[in-house]
Amino acid sequence: MINAEMLKQMLSSSGVHSDIEENGQDVVNRFSRSPEGYYDAILMDVRMPVMTGLEATKEIRSMHRKDAKSIPIIALTSNDSPMDVQKSIDAGMDEHLSKPVEPGELYRTLEHLLHR
Repeated sequence: MINAEMLKQMLSSSGVHSDIEENGQDVVNRFSRSPEGYYDAILMDVRMPVMTGLEATKEIRSMHRKDAKSIPIIALTSNDSPMDVQKSIDAGMDEHLSKPVEPGELYRTLEHLLHR
């Protein structure tokens, strides 16, 4: 949660609003309760309790709502082997960023995914 709070502060200083959830199931629940198009992107920690980020991504991608298929989902993880990157992509994530995430890299990734 400390890393999530630091990331939230970094995004906030750039004028970006974000929400934090402690586990993958809560991410899925929050997204499913939100109006379609409410979120522009999801920054998904891969290693979360209750439901991993990979599982949560698969759950979101399987939802019957238009934005579930198109919302950019970015993996945030300390696991950066080629196999880990492939697992993220196979789960339905659009990008895989290694922690600690450099602000410039995160902003470039968001910019690219939001304007594709």
